[in-house]
Amino acid sequence: MPIFLQTNGMKKILIGFFSVIFLLLLILAIYNWWLSAISIIILLYFFYLLIKQSVKFQKEVDHYISLLSHRVEKVGEEALLQMPIGILLVDEEYTIEWANPYMLSVFQEESLIGTSVYDIADELIQMMIQENERKIITLHERKYRVFYKREEKLLYFFDITEQALIEQKYEEEQPVIAIIFLDNYDEVTQGMDDLARGSLNSRVTSLLNEWASQYGIYLKRVSGDRFIAFFNEKILAVLEKGKFSILDNIREMTAKNNLPLTLSIGVGAGSSSLPELGSYAQSSLDLALGRGGDQAAIKLPNGKIKFYGGKTNPMEKRTRVRARVISHALSELIQDSDRIFIMGHKYPDMDAVGAAIGILKIAQMNQRESYVILNEQEIDSGVKKLLSEVKQKTDIYSHFISPQEALEINMTNALLVIVDTHKPSLVIEEKLVNRCERIVVIDHHRRSEEFVQNPLLVYMEPYASSTSELVTELLQYQPNRKIDILEATALLAGIIVDTKSFTLRTGSRTFDAASYLRAKGADTVLVQKFLREDLDTFIKRAKLVEKVEFYKEGIAITKGEPSESYNNVLIAQTADLLLAMENVEASFVISKRPDDMVGISARSLGKINVQIIMEQLEGGGHLTNAATQLRDITINEAEKQLKAVIDSYLEGGNQS
Repeated sequence: MPIFLQTNGMKKILIGFFSVIFLLLLILAIYNWWLSAISIIILLYFFYLLIKQSVKFQKEVDHYISLLSHRVEKVGEEALLQMPIGILLVDEEYTIEWANPYMLSVFQEESLIGTSVYDIADELIQMMIQENERKIITLHERKYRVFYKREEKLLYFFDITEQALIEQKYEEEQPVIAIIFLDNYDEVTQGMDDLARGSLNSRVTSLLNEWASQYGIYLKRVSGDRFIAFFNEKILAVLEKGKFSILDNIREMTAKNNLPLTLSIGVGAGSSSLPELGSYAQSSLDLALGRGGDQAAIKLPNGKIKFYGGKTNPMEKRTRVRARVISHALSELIQDSDRIFIMGHKYPDMDAVGAAIGILKIAQMNQRESYVILNEQEIDSGVKKLLSEVKQKTDIYSHFISPQEALEINMTNALLVIVDTHKPSLVIEEKLVNRCERIVVIDHHRRSEEFVQNPLLVYMEPYASSTSELVTELLQYQPNRKIDILEATALLAGIIVDTKSFTLRTGSRTFDAASYLRAKGADTVLVQKFLREDLDTFIKRAKLVEKVEFYKEGIAITKGEPSESYNNVLIAQTADLLLAMENVEASFVISKRPDDMVGISARSLGKINVQIIMEQLEGGGHLTNAATQLRDITINEAEKQLKAVIDSYLEGGNQS
């Protein structure tokens, strides 16, 4: 009987059906027995046919199931042995116990039994040890997606070479937008006649068009100093490999004509959305310009930024229009605030303290409550000498507070002015940055990836010698320009320290600022007093110089004793001293700091961009002057990291 007839429900229905019919036939027999007998015979015949067909149907079903099972088993064997899916069975020692024919064809071997997985691919071993369920590996120039079944010790290989090629092509053809800006174009062409300006534009445009044609880039000039370029990720990879050689070509061409004209390129990549790419490109360009120009910046959606170029110091801008505008804007912000907090970077140098005193003076000129945040436990000897003079001027020193005291003051409608840095992680008290909604940034360092979020006002000029120079210019446009002698001296000390007595990064406006301060009574003798050093410091520096070694041609590295600490001024002075030696293009000094961190001070003559090198070690600075501080690391480990970053820099592109 078929399965569906074997169920209790169907049995009851059939029994009930035949019982009713049989009963009716019995009743019929009372009236007509012969008709009833014939009907019973017919009923039994149909019951017989039902049973016969049920048995036949059951046999057919059993045959079909048997045939289907055989086919499924055969298909399973075919799949195991013939389908283009690789299968490896391994033991506990990572030795192959069995491989299907497909895997034998991959390795072109008659047998893989007894072969170690180590001999096939190290990636498989790592995958099995780490118990990863899937991984993409390359075997014999083809890519496979491997699935690992840990309990069964089975490896499945799926060939995805064609898929990978399609994905690669898709990635390579992703759009990229670049904005190209001619640095200093307005300044360079300001005094030119139409003929000279036209000749310059023609040469620059010709070089850019040749470059675009060579790499298959669509280039369009949108204004006198701005171009826009469209290309793809594949072309971008080629440009990165060549380190954006167009930067060098433009610089060399203009240098022959004594014109300080360079390129800044902002690149947007990593997104299929054109508006997003445009936004990334503009943001990258702003970052490149903020770092002094003459470089390419590539901003990716993951926040990573790559820099190429940056081989020249930024050109000094002769116009002071921006300084006047910034000065007036700062005055308005100060007047709209209840109190002003001024803060520099950790372990502040003379420039940071001098600039802070200058901003304090601006706040006082605008008659607002103001405070300079300073940790007196984290200052060098020069700043200590300056602070001892400041303590004698109660009208100034009374506005100096510690970070702890600052946190206790109400920050409602307060203005925080950050000087000599733009990185939140480097300020004296980062909590204040998070608490204060109104922030102003005044700095002379090249802009890095890390930056204060949503500042109200930013005054960053990489061409400037120091933040003290910028603050001095701001002071000149304040309504009440009366400056105390000590305030002028502090600002002048900041300029002198950062320029190494007017020998580094010194422009004409640097001397203008120094002249203004000198006219206000700045005491140069007092500055020299601040900068004096004792015999122990001199001996320490000499011992550091004695240990110098040349890691690469032109690259000098020295490190202090692990058991001895050195302040940041000392290692900076040592780096400067090494740079003054013959055949030294860049110098690096590594030493333990008083706070148990390891400090690295870097200097360069310009051929090597030490800013990029230090940024790789979470530091920053200028093209020729940079530094970093490393936590939870030994001097030897810091040296290894530094050498690795130098090697990476010398090989090619630099990423931050």
